[in-house]
Amino acid sequence: MLRDGGGSGLKMAKAPPSQRQLRVGEEIRHVLAAFFARRDFRDPELASANLTVTEVRMSSDLRHATVYVARLGRADIGALLPALQRATPYLRGQVGHALRLKFTPELSFEPDLALEQASRIEALLRSPKVARDLQS
Repeated sequence: MLRDGGGSGLKMAKAPPSQRQLRVGEEIRHVLAAFFARRDFRDPELASANLTVTEVRMSSDLRHATVYVARLGRADIGALLPALQRATPYLRGQVGHALRLKFTPELSFEPDLALEQASRIEALLRSPKVARDLQS
């Protein structure tokens, strides 16, 4: 339980994703990752980009999917987000054809910054100041 700042002061913590949410998200991730690997885009911006899908988070009703994407070898994924938004109806259709779901979820694309953060932390841990402090 968490404090909410007013009233009784208690509220329930957000529930973790269900097994179905995780399973559907993983299936969508596989479909999109395979599609990005084939580079079947009419948009030259996307056709030349080397993209990967790192995670897909589903809403509780399975109607909305947040797709986290990263660009392999580069950190400028933000520049490709408008192109991905333009291709969203086509990608949603590909997901709908590949999976048997009652509703094809709406897709929204977000940059995955976890790899950049991990690299930054790795560089900090290897810095001489931190290495000196860790040996003490």
